[in-house]
Amino acid sequence: MALIEFYKYQGTGNDFVMIDNRNLTFDKQNLKTVAKLCDRRFGIGADGLILIETSTSADFEMVYFNSDGSQSLCGNGSRCAVMFARFLGIINNETTFLAIDGEHYAKIEDQIVHLKMHDVSDYELIGTDYLIDTGSPHYIRFVEDTDRIDPVVEGRKVRYSDRFSEKGVNVNFLQQVNNNTLKIRTYERGVENETLSCGTGCTAAALSLALKQPVNSVNLLAMGGQLNVSFNRHDSGFTDIFLSGPAQHVFRGQIQV
Repeated sequence: MALIEFYKYQGTGNDFVMIDNRNLTFDKQNLKTVAKLCDRRFGIGADGLILIETSTSADFEMVYFNSDGSQSLCGNGSRCAVMFARFLGIINNETTFLAIDGEHYAKIEDQIVHLKMHDVSDYELIGTDYLIDTGSPHYIRFVEDTDRIDPVVEGRKVRYSDRFSEKGVNVNFLQQVNNNTLKIRTYERGVENETLSCGTGCTAAALSLALKQPVNSVNLLAMGGQLNVSFNRHDSGFTDIFLSGPAQHVFRGQIQV
């Protein structure tokens, strides 16, 4: 059995097991270990697992796994990875790092991590709902009251529908509070449950509001806290998209696997 040193971070309730894998001792092919570490009863417990590795073209590389071992971009995970990289002494308050969808820029100001997302030029209108890819695909539905829906029941109807069952999709339910504020609840693929916050989902939600009315900054009230998404809108889509919010160290430990 191997002894693994880990750190636990959370970003607005979206929690992650963080491992410094610059020496490449963690076996990334062993997805059973990933799932075990993320298990909330038999492991550490987390929505995902993040490895920090060395990069030849950026400050570091973030390797992200959902709790089931699948991979995607994770906005909140990226913000936590930036804070962890600063803790490890890899960066100061600004960085360029690699994720599964390529290079990202981020900066830390007063414990808030501002993560630059990739430009978004495409979206699909499905009835009155939106499908927007912000590094992970997100299905967006506006509802009257997010407190009166069950995101797991309603989210699974979309996620396991004929169109999305094979690759999956994240499902977000939005309630507009005022001109630039949304309440959001998210069913997340890979976790296959509701998560307290989803960074790429909040980003997609903010852009969907901008498709309905003129805004360039949106506050997102997730179950685990508040995030902000700012952007510029052009005829060709959205640029200079920043996802901003807190990322905090929770605890550290060791586990035998």
